[in-house]
Amino acid sequence: MAGYYDYVLGLIPVALIGVTAFLNLVGLSLLSALPAGAVAAATVMAHAIFVRAPVSAAGARAGASRPGRREDGPGGRSSV
Repeated sequence: MAGYYDYVLGLIPVALIGVTAFLNLVGLSLLSALPAGAVAAATVMAHAIFVRAPVSAAGARAGASRPGRREDGPGGRSSV
């Protein structure tokens, strides 16, 4: 079954080519349409990197097992 990142890898060229072609067909010059398509593809990549960042299960457990950390959030807050 395809996962989120498989869809992202497929959507990057679709966004670049599709947005560029659409804007070019509606009358925008290729010189203007290509950066718009690149922005659409970069938005897809930025979402995959920063919003749904890949985190390994070991990394998630290691962060939760550090002293002063609980599952529901940071604990042991400073009184300063």
